[in-house]
Amino acid sequence: MVHVESAEDFCRDILPAVSRTFAVGIRLLPGDLRATVGVAYLLCRVADTIEDAPELAADQKAALLDELAECFDDASRVAEFVTRAAIVPGDAAHRRLLHNTGLVFESYARLTERSRTHVRHWVREMITGMRKFILAYPNGIRIQSLDEYKEYCYYAAGTVGYLLTDLWHEHAPSIGRRRYEILRARSRAFAEALQTVNILKDVARDAEHENAIFIPEQLLREVGSTHAMILSADRVEQNRAALGQLVQLAWRDLDQATAYLLDIPRRAPSIRLFCALPLLFAHATLRDLTRTPGALARREVVKISRAEVKAITLLSRLLVYSNGLLGWLVARTRAKPVRFPLVEL
Repeated sequence: MVHVESAEDFCRDILPAVSRTFAVGIRLLPGDLRATVGVAYLLCRVADTIEDAPELAADQKAALLDELAECFDDASRVAEFVTRAAIVPGDAAHRRLLHNTGLVFESYARLTERSRTHVRHWVREMITGMRKFILAYPNGIRIQSLDEYKEYCYYAAGTVGYLLTDLWHEHAPSIGRRRYEILRARSRAFAEALQTVNILKDVARDAEHENAIFIPEQLLREVGSTHAMILSADRVEQNRAALGQLVQLAWRDLDQATAYLLDIPRRAPSIRLFCALPLLFAHATLRDLTRTPGALARREVVKISRAEVKAITLLSRLLVYSNGLLGWLVARTRAKPVRFPLVEL
């Protein structure tokens, strides 16, 4: 007998294969919310996998994204999408995800009607933005201005911030209308802060392996560089100055993201922890990026140590119920690496 994997089993098993960081956070969420966020994340990963395939022509990517968007309203289109998506290259985990997109949509169909509405709206909004940028830059994304950069980050990440906040409001009784409105006002900054840190961390990798440069040409030209010289050894200072403006943007958004975290009710500790971990990792990563100015010239990816990841994770679990202590941990992480023993406590 051939074993047919259930939709729920597949979604649970594939999550850590396509994103270890978010899989950890998603596992912390309770029951229905965990399933909903997991499905939403996997659908975003399906779209990302198409967008990130440099081997595919822009019109092929756009057509696949159109078909993916149609699957939300017509389940009969899923099988056709899976067949067509077989042309998308990638690692084994992401190809497995694409091949089993039907199982993800099975899980999507079992969500509450309200959850499906949120997921459909925001994932399709993300897809709309992806399609726009793919067709605008068929030979590889080259962001031109700071305004265009912010638009890109809205589609890539801001949409996720809004989606998560809508789901918190639906599934967490402690997040009523008033608290929801407070969180929603900061939800875009929360998600876009994480996006900007990832972009700054991966400048060299994106340019070399994804054929994408997200640092605005406008900022580079203002300091005497260009996209063509983003990895040039004789433009290190100029490129650092251009990146510095995005670093400042990231710090401002991280301040808003911290306020977002602390506005989540303490009666929703799993949601607080879900948000705290990537936020603290982003603070640590941006801290290290600002202290390793030669990383871009050496084409290195700045990563925080495993020891610090473990320390942050443990401390977040211990301090999650206290705004004062969580705020202290954010400030401590921003200032210097978090390691045990901590003499401050």
